Amino acid sequence: MGENEGRIWGIVTPQLPAAFLAAYAKQLEDQGLDGVFAPQVYGPGFPALAAAATSTTQLKVATGIALAFTRSPFETAMTAMDLDRLSGGRFVLGIGPSIRSWSEGFFGMPYGKPLAHLREVVEAVRLVVAGAHTGELDRYEGEYVSLDFSELQRTPPPVRTEIPIWIAALRAPLVRLAAEVGDGVIGHPLWSIPWATEQVPTWIGEGLERAGRRRSDVHVNLWVWAAPGGDVAAILDDVRPTVAFYGGMAQYEEYFAWHGFGDVAKRLQAGVQQGDYMSVASEVPDEMVRTFVLCGPPEECRERLEAIWQVADSVTLAPPVYGLAPDRQLAHLNAIAETFYD
Repeated sequence: MGENEGRIWGIVTPQLPAAFLAAYAKQLEDQGLDGVFAPQVYGPGFPALAAAATSTTQLKVATGIALAFTRSPFETAMTAMDLDRLSGGRFVLGIGPSIRSWSEGFFGMPYGKPLAHLREVVEAVRLVVAGAHTGELDRYEGEYVSLDFSELQRTPPPVRTEIPIWIAALRAPLVRLAAEVGDGVIGHPLWSIPWATEQVPTWIGEGLERAGRRRSDVHVNLWVWAAPGGDVAAILDDVRPTVAFYGGMAQYEEYFAWHGFGDVAKRLQAGVQQGDYMSVASEVPDEMVRTFVLCGPPEECRERLEAIWQVADSVTLAPPVYGLAPDRQLAHLNAIAETFYD
């Protein structure tokens, strides 16, 4: 990792067995990584982080991300405090709105205006973390979040009364909000290097200015899909389904159009609406894969990653795993370690 040692984060997937999760988290800690994320695709990443936390002593553990609108902010706060206790104060709550069709369709929960809704969720979570043990909480009233604590019994004191909240973002409005009210900004793995280095810094600056904050007040963690290796054709085929998975989301069409892939995104949406992103993975051209994923010879991937450090305080290297068998997922995890970890 060179000069960036200690600034790299890894990822674990909740679908893996506990013994593997624990061993892999310990391996990441031994390799000098700063932290590990567990994502929520459908089920939350909390159980995976419990396994990671109990097998490590220094590694930070973070949700990457917890969907903000699919559970009560009270439950999110309580779970955050539990994981902070399990980890001895190493937990980071990564949170974001995801997309409307997931929140309202899969989970049956209101989405509303996501910026206003997310602002309230963050406020409510902080309120509960700071005050649930004091007996002084009364109510929280917002447009989307309404909580009545009049019969709340005092909870055990938390390890920390302020747990870092990092907000995940894709486009400008959410980046600005993250910089304004969050303790950190999580860059979507979809971010291309031009998007991350040319667009994002402006939006972070605007959010900081809105709140009267400094750049040092916010931690920027950029996620980067990485699939280094010598067999480029095989790697491109491995990665196509991941790009197809996200390209099929109608809410992201504008983002793909900015990169020149609007027509491809429309075709991918048609496939996903029929229920199978794998059926249209072949529609993803090589150029689109290379735009959003660090893939190819290891040295080339290392060189491309260097530009990210202009913006990032830390980087999460994530293997594109959609549609891949466990052995291929493990192969990409190993390739990332051999390429980027010291």
